[in-house]
Amino acid sequence: MRQLAALALLALAVPTAAWADGINITNQTGTVSISGMTGTGGWGTIGVSTITSKGSQMTAWNNGAGHLGYFKYTTGALQSGSISGGGTFASGGSLDIIGYGKWAKELTGRGCGKGCDMFTGSFSSPVTWMLVSKSNQSETFALTGNFEGTLYTGRTVYGTTTQDIKFDDQAQLGNGIGYIGTRTSHLSTPEPETLGLLGIGLLGVAGMFRRKLIKG
Repeated sequence: MRQLAALALLALAVPTAAWADGINITNQTGTVSISGMTGTGGWGTIGVSTITSKGSQMTAWNNGAGHLGYFKYTTGALQSGSISGGGTFASGGSLDIIGYGKWAKELTGRGCGKGCDMFTGSFSSPVTWMLVSKSNQSETFALTGNFEGTLYTGRTVYGTTTQDIKFDDQAQLGNGIGYIGTRTSHLSTPEPETLGLLGIGLLGVAGMFRRKLIKG
C-alpha cells in the first residue's frame, strides 16, 4: 500500500510541479511615450492612447546581471479611465525581449550581432494602469499585465509584468513622456503535455501495483 500511495502522489505532483519553472527578468531606465495626449490635459484619448517603452535595459535574466539587452512593449489602446487618473488598456500590442552579447549567443546558439529575440509576444489580457504615488508635481504609475508569446526555444510561454513609470511634473504627463523605474517580470516555462503524459503513465503503473496487491 505504501508503494501504491507513493506512486499516486508522484503522478499527481509531477504535472503540477512543471508549472513552477520560470525565468525572472529585470529591466530599468529608459522612457515611455504615450500617444493621443495633445489637447487632453493629461487625460489621454480613449481608443487612441497607447504606451510605448523606449530603451529600457534588461539587467537580469534569472541570475545574470549587467546590460544584457532591451525589454520593450506597446500596449493596446486605452479602453477606459484616463492616463492621469488610471485606467485600462486593451490586450494586444507587443512585448519583446532582445538579448545582446556573448551570453545571448551562448544561450540561443546563434549570432546576436543585431540582437537575439529572446522572447516575442503581446499582452494577452487588458492591461491595468494605476496611480500608485504622488509627491508635489511628481507622479508614479504602475503598468501591470499578462503576456504570452514565443521563447527563443520555440516554446509558447506566458508571463506577467509590472512596470513603474514616473512623471516629474504635469508638463511631462501632459506630453506623455515618462521614465521607467526598476521592475522584474516573470516568464513561466510549463511543459504540461510531456509531464502530464508522464503523470498518466505513473498512474497506470500505480494501477498495476494495485491489481497485483489485490490478486496477492
